[in-house]
Amino acid sequence: MITELTSKNFEEVTKSGVCLIDFWAAWCGPCRMMSPVIEEIAEERADIRVCKVNTDEEGDLAVKFGVMSIPMFVLMRDGVVEAQTVGYMPKAALLSELGL
Repeated sequence: MITELTSKNFEEVTKSGVCLIDFWAAWCGPCRMMSPVIEEIAEERADIRVCKVNTDEEGDLAVKFGVMSIPMFVLMRDGVVEAQTVGYMPKAALLSELGL
């Protein structure tokens, strides 16, 4: 399951456990290419809460995380950012970049 994050639910959803956050936009080609990869991770990894932030709709969160390019992926553990990476990449590379 993928959770849509907004400024209203962000703190509650990310405050505990491991969260993989995908900052994306509907018009972004690489974001669309990464969508099946993110869905696979959500199905395969019950130990990770997979979340998405639509940067067009949630500009405040994009600014808070300094999003300059998308897709941008952030790994949070118990509300603290542990790793982040940007751009299209295969699933194995994404997991490796984030230390998963």
